[in-house]
Amino acid sequence: MAVKDPTAVERANLLNMAKLSIKGLIESALSFGRTLDSDYPPLQQFFVVMEHCLKHGLKVRKSFLSYNKTIWGPLELVEKLYPEAEEIAASVRDLPGLKTPLGRARAWLRLALMQKKMADYLRCLIIQRDLLSEFYEYHALMMEEEGAVIVGLLVGLNVIDANLCVKGEDLDSQVGVIDFSVYLKSDEDIGGKERNVQIAAILDQKNYVEELNRQLNSTVSSLHARVDSLEKSNTKLIEELAIAKNNIIKLQEENHQLRSENTLILMKTQHHLEATKVDVEAELQTYKHSRQGLDEMYTEARRQLREEAQLRQDMENELVVQVSMKHEIELAMKLLEKDIHEKQDTLIGLRQQLDEVKAINVEMYQKLQVSEDAMKEKNEIISRLEDKTNQINATMKQLEQSDKDLLTQTRTIAMSFVKCASNEAQHQYKLVKDISF
Repeated sequence: MAVKDPTAVERANLLNMAKLSIKGLIESALSFGRTLDSDYPPLQQFFVVMEHCLKHGLKVRKSFLSYNKTIWGPLELVEKLYPEAEEIAASVRDLPGLKTPLGRARAWLRLALMQKKMADYLRCLIIQRDLLSEFYEYHALMMEEEGAVIVGLLVGLNVIDANLCVKGEDLDSQVGVIDFSVYLKSDEDIGGKERNVQIAAILDQKNYVEELNRQLNSTVSSLHARVDSLEKSNTKLIEELAIAKNNIIKLQEENHQLRSENTLILMKTQHHLEATKVDVEAELQTYKHSRQGLDEMYTEARRQLREEAQLRQDMENELVVQVSMKHEIELAMKLLEKDIHEKQDTLIGLRQQLDEVKAINVEMYQKLQVSEDAMKEKNEIISRLEDKTNQINATMKQLEQSDKDLLTQTRTIAMSFVKCASNEAQHQYKLVKDISF
């Protein structure tokens, strides 16, 4: 037989356990027929199995004090991929009793089950395999097909209503151990379980009937109270209706009286309008007679206004010309002042240069005087040196003359000595000869 891969066997075992756990939880919840709480054993085993599935193939991360291996990292990543999961992550972080990442992960799983969004959250997580590779090994359950199968099975949990108290539960120190005895039941246990289920169903029906009866009693009481209140309100409405009828009669009488008064006022108004119309016509005739004189005065005033407007326009034009000429004069004055300032600056610069040239000339003159004095001294020294040179030349000439005389005398003495010593030995002759020459 071929040897199977141990990681594949682990994934298969976890998948089978997840199937059994989800199936048993759904069946027991449907037979139980009520909202599940945290103490329900199949629900506790489901969370333990899910914790083992999420831990499979998880990479070990080195923390400050020790090595850490927790499932909170990938679950925390869900809020970035699924915006609706931000509320769960924020609620988990705000829980005061949680101190470890594993406790936060357990609280996250319970809140996701209550929201019936666990399958959706984990589906968006397993799709992003490149992000999951930071937390899981390549052979992990969440990285293989078994993870997708478990996520598909989790969809069935949406039929379950869970009411879990996460805030008061100690999730940090719980030990997640799978109880296989829950899934390995005998026939007697199954029969007893069925009887317990039937008894629980009967009790549930009894409780339902009692609750329904209580609700009906409360409904009847509320209806009686409502009928009493309606009778009281009906009596009040009858009294208000009688009062309203009396008010209507009074209003009708007042309306008739107001109509008669309105007729009298209308007749008085018509007479007043006719008199006012006659007065207005008389005033209109007077206005027409006075209008002609006013038109003539208006024509004359309009002519004078035109003349004054033309005169004013001429004055404004002349003023504009004067202002422009003033601006040009001011501009010319500014340019002239600027030119004068520039020439003054140039004159000051030339004066400074002239002072510098004078200083240089004085310095050069002083140097020239010093150099002339030095030349005089050098000329005197040269003349003295020439005198000494002439003296030395005369002395050298005298010495040369004395050397010539001495050489002549020496030759004479040598020739005489040669003649006298012709009979001496050969070596003495050579010596005398060498000396003479």
